[in-house]
Amino acid sequence: MTDNANVNLVTGATGTVGREIVRELLDRGRAVRALTRDPAKADFPDGVDVVRGDLADPASLVPALVGVTGLHLITFDGGGFGELRTGPEIVELAAEAGVRRITVLHGGGATPLQDAVEAGGAAHDIAWTVIMPVEFMANALEWAEGIRAGDTVREPFVGRLSAMVHEGDIGAVAAVAMSEDGHGGRSYVITGPEALTIQDKADILAGARGREIKVVELTEAQAVEEWRAAGHPENVIGFLLEVYGNTPPEGRTPIGTVEEVTGRPPRTFARWAAEHADAFG
Repeated sequence: MTDNANVNLVTGATGTVGREIVRELLDRGRAVRALTRDPAKADFPDGVDVVRGDLADPASLVPALVGVTGLHLITFDGGGFGELRTGPEIVELAAEAGVRRITVLHGGGATPLQDAVEAGGAAHDIAWTVIMPVEFMANALEWAEGIRAGDTVREPFVGRLSAMVHEGDIGAVAAVAMSEDGHGGRSYVITGPEALTIQDKADILAGARGREIKVVELTEAQAVEEWRAAGHPENVIGFLLEVYGNTPPEGRTPIGTVEEVTGRPPRTFARWAAEHADAFG
């Protein structure tokens, strides 16, 4: 374990956003420690201090918090994916360790852990920042199998707009907020630079892979049937119908958070598509 001062500890480090936070911190020359329940299976670049720990077991975090000044948290249990209710203990341990900044990846609504960070951060003079991304560009990978098999995207509400965000930009905003002062008490909604329809996204992916993609619009009933067949639980299906059928303004309105926080413009879906073209055949 590194003994560098001002270490930044990333929990959920093997996830889509966690890996991007680790990468951004390294690029910015910060000392990075990655928390995982199984270090033997983790795969991180050189320079990352990988440690074992579990947010559902706060005592396991004590060694990982040594020397940490910036802490990134997720709101769910990486094992069972249930809501974490260990927030008060985690915040107390963070305060005892000298943590000065905590970022929390928003869980899609009020969560016990986020509530604990906001309350405990105020009590212990820890600057907290909530990271609130809209739809991830990586969600388009859900289309990969259908595109590879039949050059087709099957979705309901194909006219819906999404200001989807590159996961690298989510990681960049979090990395800055957890390693630099000036972001305490903020909730950062993070979007991409443009609002796109399903057809827009399919056309961009088609350009990246060099072959046309057809969009087939499903009825709500057809979409529910396909989501059930794919194993989605009913609460997830209900959530998808709500956000796809009635996308809130923040989900479809590009705003300037990425450039404001990181100093560079947000990445486009065309860039994401070029980076992941091989996944679509």
